[in-house]
Order: sequence, then structure tokens, then C-alpha cells
Amino acid sequence: MKQSEAKLGWKEIPIAGVLPEGGTAVEYRSGDWRTFKPIVDVDKCTNCLICWIYCPDASIIRKEKHVEVDYYHCKGCGICAEE
Repeated sequence: MKQSEAKLGWKEIPIAGVLPEGGTAVEYRSGDWRTFKPIVDVDKCTNCLICWIYCPDASIIRKEKHVEVDYYHCKGCGICAEE
């Protein structure tokens, strides 16, 4: 059996690449993939920031009296509206 066919241990596996930082979409727009477009109703917003906590894309921007949505990165999943 050749080395490539054998099960390699962790010491034999070559390094495939280096990640200089954690995964982030800050450098590019991902909001074009959006399914739905959330709109903040400032009259109903109590600024509790639950939407900010649950947003998987960190697209909720905290303001003094309400929140705004970063549409460049929001993918429209709707988690902010459900929580």
C-alpha cells in the first residue's frame, strides 16, 4: 500500500493553508444574497437589542434610541424578526 493510500497520522498531513484571522465578511458585500429585507419599525422598537444578539451576520447596528440594519451584510434570514 502506498503512503497516499494509507491512513496518515496528524504529523504526516501537510499544512494546507494559513488563516490569518477568523472568518468574516467585512471585506465584501454579502447582502446581495438577501431573501427578505428587514425593516425596523422605530415606533415599536424598544431598543432591547435581542435582534442584535441573535443576528448571525452582525448586521444590526446599535443606535441611541433604536437599531438599524446593515443591508450590505444582511442576508434576510429573519432571525432578528423572530426573536
